[in-house]
Amino acid sequence: MDREKTRPRRKRKSRNRKNRMAAPRKMPEAGTMNNAFEQRIRKVCDYIRAHSEENLRLDSLAERASLSRFHFQRSFKAVVGLTPRQFVEASRLEKLKGHLRERPSRLRARPSVTDAIYDAGFGSSSRVYERVDTRLGMTPAQYREGGKDVAISYVSVDSVLGRMMIGATDRGLCFVQFAECDEDLLALLRAEYPAARLLREHLAGQQPRLDLPLDLRATAFQMKVWRYLQSIPYGSVQSYSEVAAAVGRPQAARAVARACAANRVALVIPCHRVIRGTGELGGYRWGLDRKRALIDQERAHKVASKPARESR
Repeated sequence: MDREKTRPRRKRKSRNRKNRMAAPRKMPEAGTMNNAFEQRIRKVCDYIRAHSEENLRLDSLAERASLSRFHFQRSFKAVVGLTPRQFVEASRLEKLKGHLRERPSRLRARPSVTDAIYDAGFGSSSRVYERVDTRLGMTPAQYREGGKDVAISYVSVDSVLGRMMIGATDRGLCFVQFAECDEDLLALLRAEYPAARLLREHLAGQQPRLDLPLDLRATAFQMKVWRYLQSIPYGSVQSYSEVAAAVGRPQAARAVARACAANRVALVIPCHRVIRGTGELGGYRWGLDRKRALIDQERAHKVASKPARESR
């Protein structure tokens, strides 16, 4: 009887001894794990850029990241803001633009548009013309010639942020930039469309909301963010995290910041209305002084117009 009673105690004691001997492993900090995880995804991005003309399968890309296919698909979109397929297509588009800009040399003739399309990894020229036309702001052939036969109307005006130039094609707005003088603005426009016909048109009138059609090159995620930015009320600001949550990607605050940085059309896509959650301004393509001036100006106009509406 006594032996039977002591046996369970010995077992329990042996378990306790085992637990005491097995010291818990020190887990890496969350920040270190996240950085290492993002680094793996970034390496896959570099691989895609270098091999975008190849037939890249999701399984092989997931294997490079040492992740399952399902986990890789979700993780890639969380880090980059695009699906692997969308990123491959964007990389092919960049490679296509590089091929289209190539000039003939003694060793190699200038590639045709069709050759450039297939060399970039696109399997069908018809699909490229359907999609790339809007992303380039023109056909691939026109882009190859630096915007040849494309008419761009533009105007330079004074603003509280300095000189501003607005340019548009018959498809919509394609250029809004700030600079110190008209010569710098014209140089930027020429660099974007070196062979385009530039026409002067004077734009008049002021309104808080610029409802203009846009003709932009962007990824699907960038367009989603930019469309949402246009819905932020005049005189209001939101954080990068709030925008990420609003577009259905609460973990993609960094991707939202990159989309704001990629915006080339100031004011019409009001990326100046997005700030950090701490209240700091964050970044702005045209300088933080202009971003602060825009926010302050909009808030002042909003406050000034409120009593006028109430008096009515």
